[in-house]
Amino acid sequence: QVQLVESGGGLVQAGGSLRLSCAASGRTFTFSSFTMGWFRQAPGKEREFVAGLSWNNLYYADSVKGRFTISRDNAKKTVYLQMDSLKPEDTAVYYCNVIKRGGGRWEPLYDYWGQGTQVTVSA
Repeated sequence: QVQLVESGGGLVQAGGSLRLSCAASGRTFTFSSFTMGWFRQAPGKEREFVAGLSWNNLYYADSVKGRFTISRDNAKKTVYLQMDSLKPEDTAVYYCNVIKRGGGRWEPLYDYWGQGTQVTVSA
């Protein structure tokens, strides 16, 4: 089983920046082979896709394009999300997962999640 541990969240003012990290572990988990992604869930809302990264392609939700940057370090089995120009509507718990394409959208491959990391953006 793959373990996913998110970190780096916090409280920031609108216009500020945060960098999230997601460390993956698992004895048979070949991190570099998988497309990794970030999701977020705001209070009272469904979890939504934010960004994804395969070995050669980047994918972003329209709401974060130009402000967020996803990257990865395969040697460290870690995926990052650099978030700039943050807005109050970015406030949510952020999660990472392996992602797959399904029904025309990006979906989590695994049906379990880490604890997530809280991002709160004040106006």
